[in-house]
Amino acid sequence: MPYVSVGQENSAAIELYYEDHGSGPPVVLIHGYPLSGRAWDKQLPVLLDAGCRVITYDRRGFGKSSQPAAGYDYDTFAADLATLMDELDLRDATIVGHSMGTGEVTRYLGAYGSGRVSRGVLISPIPPFLLQTDDNTEGVPGSVFEAFIKEAKADAPAWMKGFLENFYNYDENRGKLVSEQAFQTSWNIAVSASAIATVACIPTWETDFRGDCEKIDVPMLVIDGDADRVLPYDRTGKRLPGLINDMELVTVENGPHAIAWTHTLQVNKALLQFIGAEARVTAS
Repeated sequence: MPYVSVGQENSAAIELYYEDHGSGPPVVLIHGYPLSGRAWDKQLPVLLDAGCRVITYDRRGFGKSSQPAAGYDYDTFAADLATLMDELDLRDATIVGHSMGTGEVTRYLGAYGSGRVSRGVLISPIPPFLLQTDDNTEGVPGSVFEAFIKEAKADAPAWMKGFLENFYNYDENRGKLVSEQAFQTSWNIAVSASAIATVACIPTWETDFRGDCEKIDVPMLVIDGDADRVLPYDRTGKRLPGLINDMELVTVENGPHAIAWTHTLQVNKALLQFIGAEARVTAS
């Protein structure tokens, strides 16, 4: 299995598990909390059929990657992504994030620039700034995140179940847009995450990405569901037009946080159109 080393913790290397499939224009897929690269199972084959090279990886603390006790902040997450991009020598890449993964995309472009990147995609985004402050009154009160941390510390498996129920809008979509088996698979992946990462990632949702958004100099696509219970649309995706210079917003009606799974056709169509791959699919 392929791994890239992104650091050291005492006697052990910190390694990210990644998969690298196909050939053609590279597309890097960055998963959200609390899942792994497997979250892209409905996008991977479509992108491969469109003639893309597709790279997925597991964030530190999740999936098959190392589970260190530190490094759960967006500067480190972006550095991890930069190491992977450099190690694979990716050029003219499209970097695609879902949920927490949109933070990596935004911070990477803000901190490292677009030398290796031709475009970016934010699906169910966490930017621009989720925490409510005096200069960000549209954000979420800090007490909400404090409650999340308390729940995750007290009973991580129960916390994950409740989180995933909101992730999929499970009460409405169970048996229709998401099966019980798919939900259980997500829970299985979620509870295999590091106990430290499970809690330590929650404060990262309070990161201010407004400065990063201003620095982005490549075309961006934002795909967001207007029924997102995890990262509410009116506090995230709806606020991004005007903050990112060159961007397109696609709003998925009644879409939950997990639109890449529940509204696959709409997400994949927008993604393929944006990266110019839809013509290759049609031609084939």
